[in-house]
Amino acid sequence: MAKSLVNSNAKFGTMPVFLTALSTILGAILFLRFGWAVGQVGFWGVIGIIIIGHIITIPTAFAVAEIATNQRVQGGGAYYIISRSFGLNIGGAIGLALFFSQAISVAFYVIAFGEAFEPLINYLNDHYQLGIEDRRWISLPSMGILSLIILTKGANMGMKALYLVVTILLFSLLFFFAGDSPIKPHEVHFHSHVPDNLNFFFVFTIIFPAFTGLAAGLGLSGDLKDPKKSIPRGTLWATIAGMLVYIAAAYKFTISASPEDLVADQLIMQRISAWGPIIPIGLAAASLSSALGSIMVAPRTLQAIGYDDIFPQKWLNRWFAKGTKTNNEPINGSIVTIIIAFFFILIGDINFVAQIISMFFMVTYAAICMVSFLEHFAADPAYRPTFRSKWYISLIGAIFSFWIMFQMNAIYAAFSIIIMAMIYFAITYHSNERRGLNKLFRGVVFQMSRQLQIFAQRADKEDREVSWRPFGVCISHDTFKRRSAFDVMRWISYKYGFGTYIHFIKGYLNEGTTEASKESLKRLINLAHGSKNRVYLDTIISPSYTSAIAQVVQLSGISGKGNNLILFEFSRTEPETLQEILPNYKMIESAGFDVCILNTSYKSFGYKRELHIWIRPDDFENANLMILLGYIILGHPDWKKGLIKIFALFPEEHVVDKRQQLLDLVKEGRLPISPSNIEMVPYEKHTQKQVVSSYSQDADLTLIGFRNEMLKGSLEFFEGYNDLGNILFVSANKAKDIE
Repeated sequence: MAKSLVNSNAKFGTMPVFLTALSTILGAILFLRFGWAVGQVGFWGVIGIIIIGHIITIPTAFAVAEIATNQRVQGGGAYYIISRSFGLNIGGAIGLALFFSQAISVAFYVIAFGEAFEPLINYLNDHYQLGIEDRRWISLPSMGILSLIILTKGANMGMKALYLVVTILLFSLLFFFAGDSPIKPHEVHFHSHVPDNLNFFFVFTIIFPAFTGLAAGLGLSGDLKDPKKSIPRGTLWATIAGMLVYIAAAYKFTISASPEDLVADQLIMQRISAWGPIIPIGLAAASLSSALGSIMVAPRTLQAIGYDDIFPQKWLNRWFAKGTKTNNEPINGSIVTIIIAFFFILIGDINFVAQIISMFFMVTYAAICMVSFLEHFAADPAYRPTFRSKWYISLIGAIFSFWIMFQMNAIYAAFSIIIMAMIYFAITYHSNERRGLNKLFRGVVFQMSRQLQIFAQRADKEDREVSWRPFGVCISHDTFKRRSAFDVMRWISYKYGFGTYIHFIKGYLNEGTTEASKESLKRLINLAHGSKNRVYLDTIISPSYTSAIAQVVQLSGISGKGNNLILFEFSRTEPETLQEILPNYKMIESAGFDVCILNTSYKSFGYKRELHIWIRPDDFENANLMILLGYIILGHPDWKKGLIKIFALFPEEHVVDKRQQLLDLVKEGRLPISPSNIEMVPYEKHTQKQVVSSYSQDADLTLIGFRNEMLKGSLEFFEGYNDLGNILFVSANKAKDIE
């Protein structure tokens, strides 16, 4: 296998890239089909084709220039660029499609080369009655000679021939533009008047291969001394020069021949030219140069694919990647390219081959533009091109490419995308360690998240208490014993807020605890997988629970706005955990946090049908927060059949007044709580816990408020609810307004 995709003897500069691209742009289409296109859709129609084509190719040229100046571009051209940005699996899928389009291009240009001999064949048939009608008598032997040149002499010989044929091509264009009179007098129309003229997008499909010269220049990347310099300059110069020539040619055709003549004679350029015989010679030169460009590029794409081990069979990758010892010529890739080219030459239909080429090149261009667009938003520090395009230019190129594909031929477009999707999944199946698009999209998502967080923080001008939502954090060392606290975090962060769950590891930060932290995080992610959660998971290492809490309350939070609520949990069978929590209450309160303490029981959350909220006259400041939390929890799918019941504990003499006050609160807050679910519960002194236990013993979650002065340094307030399910004790740092 080749050790590198770069030719160690690489000596090509910018000019080969420019000439390879330009000779493909000003190739067979210009000589054989462009006059026909002008006759079919008229001058302005062809200008539209040129504009649309360059709306695709110019953004692609900019994107190529940008991506090529960011990295060492090795052999494989466009494939190398796409695979190193999108990943090897999606790059392999597009690369194989690109290779087939390049190999089929060889057939297209050789078929066009055979068409150049039409005047000679007609002359021989007229004078010697040879009866030669099939152009394959020309194209098949020509392909054989071309194959022999490439297999024996390689790219260096091809490049020498390229200089010669480009010179002939330029002379033929000069004679064409020098023709100073029309074929016959006709009224010049800038709109087509041909009866039953063809669909605009069908004509575009036939013409589009003229714009694929961009990829031809890329394919020489492994043979260039300085790809970062040569690729951008060569492709941009060729693209602009080609566009100007096509606009001038469209005008020349329009004023020189009628639409009927343009449609009827595919070699009408020789009737317009100052010297007619130069046109078939130019067509032969253009077709041969394009064929040379394609037959040099396609094997290098296949060689790069093999070098990257895209195929599941190792021996196949080694075979494709193999290059000659002297200059790494892709000999085996050339053999495969030649076989494919011979197959399509045997088909012989130049319009059919043009449609296949157009479709696969269109997908490639769309992918290159999309790479550039996404790289702008991923903001990867490793992405530092010396040439910068604009993100919206790349986006326009990608959108137009996909849109035009389906306008050209929806069936072919869908079929080509399906084929590439199948190749992609096949590559991914055999190489599942490769991330593909994930890396790039993770960067995009990261940047979007970062911008949204900054925006949220800067836009936070209103008083948070007026429009409160939970930005909660939970810290627990019992993560793998009980999941109840995690469940509460995923409920409150599912729809209306943000949640962070942190597993506490006691100890000092060292290599051992760091490794334990990583393993715990993996376990936590696996446990949380598939549980309809939107909770950010993390771990923290600290010598004590108190120091861990102090660190956590100072975290900025993933929301960009800081946290405002902290959740603790303890089991009813292990109340000693509460003794770790309560001494830190003052510190948490000073940080401005609302505090929730979850008391878990063997009943857990039951069937998640009833959520009870208890309001007492001595902790009315917690009422609004508890109601908001109840409403937020019911927003999770786990509680889709749940309902809220509010119980207000008041002395008998205040029941009527307090009930109306509570109903007004619910009405103003627009909360989905029926008045029938608000119950005033009279109590006598020292019977509060008994009343709560009596009413809520079948509740799936019970919310009870508490304040600092109720704690009194003991656990008494949290005890005495043995018959209840899980209880969430809530303490609001400040009373919340419900508006």
